[in-house]
Parts: sequence; structure tokens; C-alpha cells
Amino acid sequence: MLELFKSLADPTRLRLLNILQQGEFTVQELLEVLGMGQSRISRHLKILLEVGLLAVKREGTWAYYRLQPSDPLAERLLPLLEGGFAQLAEAAADRAAVATVLAARRERNQLFFDRHARDWDQLARQLLPTPNYAERLLASLPQSRCLLEVGVGTGGLLQALHSRSEMVIGVDHAPAMLAAARLRLQGAGLEQIDLRLGEMEHLPLETVSVDSTVLNMVLHHASDPLTVLREIFRVLQPGGLLLIADLLRHQDEWMRDQLADQWLGFTAEELLGWGEQTGFDKVFCEILAGAKSEYSVMLTGFKKP
Repeated sequence: MLELFKSLADPTRLRLLNILQQGEFTVQELLEVLGMGQSRISRHLKILLEVGLLAVKREGTWAYYRLQPSDPLAERLLPLLEGGFAQLAEAAADRAAVATVLAARRERNQLFFDRHARDWDQLARQLLPTPNYAERLLASLPQSRCLLEVGVGTGGLLQALHSRSEMVIGVDHAPAMLAAARLRLQGAGLEQIDLRLGEMEHLPLETVSVDSTVLNMVLHHASDPLTVLREIFRVLQPGGLLLIADLLRHQDEWMRDQLADQWLGFTAEELLGWGEQTGFDKVFCEILAGAKSEYSVMLTGFKKP
């Protein structure tokens, strides 16, 4: 108890807790937000880790720090502290700096996909082989009135999704990807599918306006996956289904550069944890193991109560 309270008696460590409420960040990103040296930040993070207020997730050569109290007293205390974080003198400046860091993540991602829209399908086939999960994904979707796909890319899944819903909306943040998707839909005679430019963290849809949502190999590109799930929760109708297909956790660091991956896949534990934090009920979570040359895929279904 003494070590926990001593760890909180420091303005920089309180700032770190406030910042990490807003997502997971690397040491380098925290340096940008706080404007301090690495040794100083690392020392404060070590103290917060030791008292059980933080957790660290290592992905290849990167380490992401998150607010995840493991000590029972810290877990009970943290919600009481959160109400006071706004009173910190640097709170507004820190929020603005965090927004800048997250915007930089999104901008790097968008530039990559605008640059590679024409060859994306071939690039993904060559560099990201996976077991065939499309039939299982489609079989998990009920017939609906309005279905949303977030991160449509070149539109490879949209025609199949059209068979599961009267109306299909596709959102992507890269204009070049949307242009490729429109060409594909025109060739298939499906111009009625509604394609929209938008960020997955700020969807261009009204609240409770869709029945089902699909995230197909998209979440590992998100600057903040938890924010994405919260935004999808907003637009889903009560009883609506969110279906996620994504990579199981791996350690292939090269994907950050060659495929613009922000995260090296996910574990079932963290994905289900984000769903619970958001307010979703778990429907199912299953792993489709890849063959020797393939990456394993995790299919997860969430229902909005």
C-alpha cells in the first residue's frame, strides 16, 4: 500500500496514467506527448509497472504500455483517480498531444494504402497467406436490413456481403482504395452499394443505424482498436452483431513496414477484453489455424445488448 501511494505522489506519473487512459502507447510516443527524455520516462513507467498500475505488451521490437491494474488495491483506486485527472495543469495539452500522435498513426496508414491501392490485392495474397475463412465468416452473418463493412479496401468482400443484407455500406479512409472498390462494384453491377470515405474511429453514420458490422483484416491497422470498437458499438442497433476476422498474434515485425500493420495480430484474451470494456456480449471466438506457410486467423462475434 505504501509503495502504491508513493508511486502516485508524482505529477509526471499522474500524467502518464491520464495519457494511458486514452490508449496504448510506445515509449517513443510517450516522449512526444510529454516532451521529456527517455531515461526519465522509462524510470516513471518502471515504477508504475512495479506497483501494478500498468502492463506492457511486447510486439516484436516494440513495447506498448497500457493502463491495466493487476494489484487489487490499484484496481479499486484507479476509478477514483480518473475523476481528478482533468484537474492536472497539463491535462489539456496532453490530450492535444495524444490526438497528434494518433493522427500521425492514421496518416502513415492512409498514405500507405493510397500508394498501394492498385497492387494491394496481389501484395496481400503474396505476403499474407491465410486459411480460407470467407465461408465461415459469411455463415456467421444473419440476414439483415443494413450491414456495414469497415475498411473495405478494394471491395473484395462487398459482393458476398450484399447477399446477406438489403443495404450494404462500405467505409474506408483511403480515397484510392474506395476508387478501386467502385470500379470492382461497377464491373459486378452493384453500384447501389453505398461507399463512404471515413475513419474507423469516426464513422460517417448515425447512431444505432446498422444491424451488422464486419471488420475483415482491418483492426490490426487501427491506431486505437478500443476506440474502433466503441465507435461500432455506437452505430449498431441493440441486438446487432459485430463480426471480426483478424490475425492471431505473431512476431513478424516486417509487416509494419511492408503492410502498414499497427499491431502484430491479437490474442483472444485482449480482443475479448476490449469487447467487454466496450459493452458487447461475446457470441463466439474461434481460431482457424494456418498451414505451415499461412497465418492463423481469429474469428470473433460480439452482440450489442
